[in-house]
Amino acid sequence: MKKSELVDSIEQLIRFSFARSGGPGGQNVNKVASKAVARLAVADLGFLPESDRHRVETRLANRVTSEGDIMVAVQDTREQARNREIAVARMAELIAKAMVKPKSRVKTRPSRAAREARLRVKKLRSAHKRLRGPASEE
Repeated sequence: MKKSELVDSIEQLIRFSFARSGGPGGQNVNKVASKAVARLAVADLGFLPESDRHRVETRLANRVTSEGDIMVAVQDTREQARNREIAVARMAELIAKAMVKPKSRVKTRPSRAAREARLRVKKLRSAHKRLRGPASEE
């Protein structure tokens, strides 16, 4: 699923709340609720396959509330509308990254040369450490 398709799909499902924002803005900060808090219920992601939905829920566990909502708060700009757009884009990006399937690991074995080199280094280190001990009585 392309990112633009994902944005279109989740845009209608996101619930917004607004609060007063910190940061620059002068007296405006005390009057205007420009911080956008976006919430999206994981259960509402019905357009995704069950495996992707589960992957999103587990990977974004630190952002999922006890009600099962993914939460994103944005207070980057002074404008509520712009913060809202940024929140939708970030939510889509989070979900897109969480849906990526990890590559399966291909088992490999160390080569014969690598094993021999490791043993050679171990013997050398052992010899150095042996020299630190007490002098022999020979």
